[in-house]
Amino acid sequence: MRDKTRKPGKGPLAPATVARILALPCAEPPGQVTHWTGRAVAKAVGVSLRAVQRIWQASRLQPHRIRTFKKSNDPAFAEKIEDIVGLYMNPPAHAVVVSIDEKSQIQALDRTQPGLPLKPGKCGTMTHDYKRNGTTTLFAALNILDGTVIGRCMPKHTHKEFIKFLNAVERAVPAGKIIHAIADNYATHKHPKVKEWLADHPRWVFHFTPTSSSWLNAVENFFSIITRQRIRRGAFKSVSDLQDAIRRYIRQHNKNPKPFVWTKPADVILAKLQRLPVVLSV
Repeated sequence: MRDKTRKPGKGPLAPATVARILALPCAEPPGQVTHWTGRAVAKAVGVSLRAVQRIWQASRLQPHRIRTFKKSNDPAFAEKIEDIVGLYMNPPAHAVVVSIDEKSQIQALDRTQPGLPLKPGKCGTMTHDYKRNGTTTLFAALNILDGTVIGRCMPKHTHKEFIKFLNAVERAVPAGKIIHAIADNYATHKHPKVKEWLADHPRWVFHFTPTSSSWLNAVENFFSIITRQRIRRGAFKSVSDLQDAIRRYIRQHNKNPKPFVWTKPADVILAKLQRLPVVLSV
């Protein structure tokens, strides 16, 4: 008897309506907007917003998201990819492979008021305004084989500071081992004074990443980790406080390092990039 008195439910949407809900986000939106939204599609088709969301979710359609990309125009892109990935996956014997770069303009920010700690049901708080107390530059070299990091904080990032950092790495690496250094195309790394230093230190071999390919430099992963875990939420009353925090974090990291593991062969990377023009032309 209860089934007999129940209000009739709404029937499923017609296949043509579902097809239109899926087709509209893939077409140009009307007016001056850049993309379709769920409410815009619901209004155009004449269904509820929740119906549109369910259909999009089932088809893994996400018009609100976008991914950025940058394809390198380096004429020696393939050769550099094979060279650096080869160092990552098959490092030479009796040698050290280090990924070198600098994280510049790290700001020593102090919050104007102390935040509240994390509590059940409430996230931690932090004031949106801050006081700038200066900046520092972190030079870092990530050892691919054991995951340790050599780091130095310096006020600038010119060729003079870079040579000082190279001397620090030179002292840290045992004598008799070849040093393969992976670096980007920043002008400081190719300064004439740096080239003179390399000529006086023949065990150093530089390998430059292709242009617009910072993702190939392994030390960028360490910069991302230290930014998330130590710098972004920190409060520093001076540059020296910031530098001390960075040094303490590096010492803690080196107590339990993990080797850097690259899993994508060069031919797989090149094959994926060769498909990019085909995708763009569709």
